[in-house]
Amino acid sequence: MTSIKLVVSDVDGTLITPDKRITSSAIAAVEKLRAAGIGFTVVSSRPTVGMEFLIKPLALTLPFGSFNGSSIVDPLLRPIARHLIRAATTRRAIDLLDQFGVDIWLFTSDQWLIRDPNGEYVAHEARAIMHEPVAVDSFAPYLNSACKIVGASSDPALLLRCEKAMRQAVGAQATAVRSQTYYLDITPRGHDKGTFVADIEARLGISPDAVATIGDMPNDLPMFARSGMSFAMGNAADEIKRHATHVTASNEEDGFAKAMEVILAG
Repeated sequence: MTSIKLVVSDVDGTLITPDKRITSSAIAAVEKLRAAGIGFTVVSSRPTVGMEFLIKPLALTLPFGSFNGSSIVDPLLRPIARHLIRAATTRRAIDLLDQFGVDIWLFTSDQWLIRDPNGEYVAHEARAIMHEPVAVDSFAPYLNSACKIVGASSDPALLLRCEKAMRQAVGAQATAVRSQTYYLDITPRGHDKGTFVADIEARLGISPDAVATIGDMPNDLPMFARSGMSFAMGNAADEIKRHATHVTASNEEDGFAKAMEVILAG
């Protein structure tokens, strides 16, 4: 019998397909976990409003994490914990993203703010999170309420250079990590997917050895390090796979459901 008591999953690139669907196999896998007495929750770089579509089909009962785990809410979307980026750090991050010429978004607890409605990933993100952005002339009025800042670009090499520069610029005050090859996320320092897993472990009174995590991107590595069992998706880069205890199939091949079968098999 498996020793795992909790599974924590990433969303995009992991739990859902490339066209942002939850498959019937994934839903059935979560139901099997529940029947086996294994808790299940999710943590994502998505804003809170962009995760609401998961609650009903997955019958979520545990708190879940948004903004890479820096915000925690219950299944009724009531806030449990929320952390913001300091205003000076937000300003510095925006200035650096401007220097790199990438599209910039700012997320508050309930709004997605953009300056360019025609940005190359705006329509994609609106479909993904099922939430429309608010266009603003300036981010200045919102510097004190930033939960996450995103730099979006279809040039992955440029975004990688931007990530390295951002870590130099704000590394002591914020975390800068790519959640997709085309998104660079800046979130509050000291709060990530690993701290989210630690919070849920404490709430449930279980140890890291009793936790399995699954993801596909660099922002998932802190939760891999916090769990006894970790799965990298088949669509993850080799560097991510090297940090996981297991590798499953891709999110086009029901890799999530296959990983849950491994857990259930014990």
